[in-house]
Amino acid sequence: MDLSTVIGILAAFGLMVSAIMQGGSLLIFVNIPSVIIVIGGTIGTALVHYPFGEVFGAFGVARKAFFHKDIAPSETISKLINYAGKARKEGILSLQSVMNEIEDEFFLKGLQMAVDGQEPEALKDMLEREIEYVMDRHDKGADIFVSLAAYSPAMGMIGTLIGLVQMLQTMDDPSSIGPAMAVALLTTFYGAVIANVVCTPMSGKLKLRSASEVLNKTLITEGMKSILEGENPRLMEQRLHAFVSPKLRESNFGK
Repeated sequence: MDLSTVIGILAAFGLMVSAIMQGGSLLIFVNIPSVIIVIGGTIGTALVHYPFGEVFGAFGVARKAFFHKDIAPSETISKLINYAGKARKEGILSLQSVMNEIEDEFFLKGLQMAVDGQEPEALKDMLEREIEYVMDRHDKGADIFVSLAAYSPAMGMIGTLIGLVQMLQTMDDPSSIGPAMAVALLTTFYGAVIANVVCTPMSGKLKLRSASEVLNKTLITEGMKSILEGENPRLMEQRLHAFVSPKLRESNFGK
């Protein structure tokens, strides 16, 4: 579980609830019509913009913001260097014995293709196509959350207008002014919270997760191609280090 995401959301909502409690009951900020207008309207407009499957698929992608095992580039490079050395000494078929060590499906697929005798360029092309698909899927998920962040304040404004119209229609009845004003103000509040506390940060986190995953898959692709070509592990390490920042580079061969 990603603690930064969980702590960030808990901190944001916790501080808002704490501030609300300082001025009165939390229940005064609960209004069912406002919730229906903002959440229902936001989901509805998203379904107009995107196909049904993509909208609900985005919520599946959003799990990466909470449940994601980040793999350090140095760890991936280290494994590739070890496998390169093993392949040079014992032959490419020897990599079959290390497959049970690999949990990453993409890495396992690359190893299997190498053991099966795939040509280096063909292996690279197939893995790169899979990376492109992953990037496309992640980009769509992040874009949907960007759209939700734009729609929710708009629905909040629509709810505010509805509440104001209801209030102006019943100015002669003081008892109805309060509920109408609550709808008018709370819809704007809900829309702002959904956009700025949930959707926009979620989109940013998904983009970071996507970049990290793509980097890891790119290292695997380049590394497996080098292994099939029989490249010297030292040269291979130097080439893979070009994909990561200098502070993250850890050599398997010492200084």
